[in-house]
Amino acid sequence: MNTRHILVANVFFAPFSYGGATVVAEQVAQALIRQGGFRVTAVSLCMRKELADYSVIKSQKNGVVNYLINVPEHRKYGEMYDNPEITERLAELISALQPDMVHAHCIQDIGVGIITAAEDSGVPVVLSVHDFWWLCERQFMIRLNGTYCAQDPVRIENCKGCVDNFWAAKMRFNHLQQMSSRVALVTYPSSFAKTLSERSGFAPGLGVVWENGVNQPATDFAKKQSARRMRDKRITFGYLGGPAHIKGWPQVRQVFESLNRSDFRAIVVDGSLDQTWWSERDLKGLKGDWAIYPRFDQAQMDDFYAEIDVLLFTSQWKETFGLAIREALARGIEVIQTDSGGTVEHGTIPHHKLVPIGTETGPLKDQILGCLETGVRGQRPKQVASFDDQARAFVQLVEQVLGGEEKAA
Repeated sequence: MNTRHILVANVFFAPFSYGGATVVAEQVAQALIRQGGFRVTAVSLCMRKELADYSVIKSQKNGVVNYLINVPEHRKYGEMYDNPEITERLAELISALQPDMVHAHCIQDIGVGIITAAEDSGVPVVLSVHDFWWLCERQFMIRLNGTYCAQDPVRIENCKGCVDNFWAAKMRFNHLQQMSSRVALVTYPSSFAKTLSERSGFAPGLGVVWENGVNQPATDFAKKQSARRMRDKRITFGYLGGPAHIKGWPQVRQVFESLNRSDFRAIVVDGSLDQTWWSERDLKGLKGDWAIYPRFDQAQMDDFYAEIDVLLFTSQWKETFGLAIREALARGIEVIQTDSGGTVEHGTIPHHKLVPIGTETGPLKDQILGCLETGVRGQRPKQVASFDDQARAFVQLVEQVLGGEEKAA
């Protein structure tokens, strides 16, 4: 069989990486190349004032060529989900590159024109849903007041209180629904995301669950973890979510302000690009020894997880997957988490231990105190899919779409 050529579209891609969906797109691309039989090219966006609007620049990292389309900062509402200028650049790229398949991985801002461009060249499209951009113009189903929307199914008529222009929002909703029906396959990272999307009328009958992977711990992770525990025997909590209401920081803060003990450490990660998420004053008044940990990449992940014993995942909305939880479980890190949609589908935490979202802090405090009172070290790593596993599953999807087609050499 000839090498399959996949054109993956993702809003960001190396050398400019940001966000969990970008991590997945990059890591799966690397795994496909590593396993053989695949060539991967990427297309993503950039925003650089020194370049002409919608010009294309070419970059390359780790063996993947990435074409970046330069978009202007200010675009019209409709251009954020279907931009004719971007579609024209995509059509040119697809015509020149002649991929076997387009993988529309995380395409907010790129827009659904990629489906039209691929159709015009006779190239099938696999669409991956990573959040609720397809159902909600606010992307995460979070209301203006910062609380979870909780519609199930999503009905655009119920969005009038959230959007500036209901008719524009309705046109967007209907257009994205219509475009989604024209792809070969739609993947979701969890059953929760698939069920909610399809129940809301999105691409019925086209969906499959394609679980995300994570980078597994390196062989020296246990040694790093043991060295830290020998150096400092206090239980250490880790929080990656940022100081946002929707990530549950107010609840975390309230709990740690109210504790009557301080014999532990805690770390917050500054995942921002400009180190602005946290300042020392944000952590004042909290019991324990708190520190700010810098943003880290995939290669530095083990260093962070070796520093903590308990991951606090306190999201107050229903997410589609939850990479950090799987990363922690694969390293034997205890996880305290909310009942937050697809994040619970790893199945290793009993339902009664999931902290309900939108409730008082009692259940969260009980679990934090339980960790301090009983100790949590010595957890066995849980079986979690790797990016190699995810890439192998993707190969099956590709063959499902392309069948036994051989590309002319």
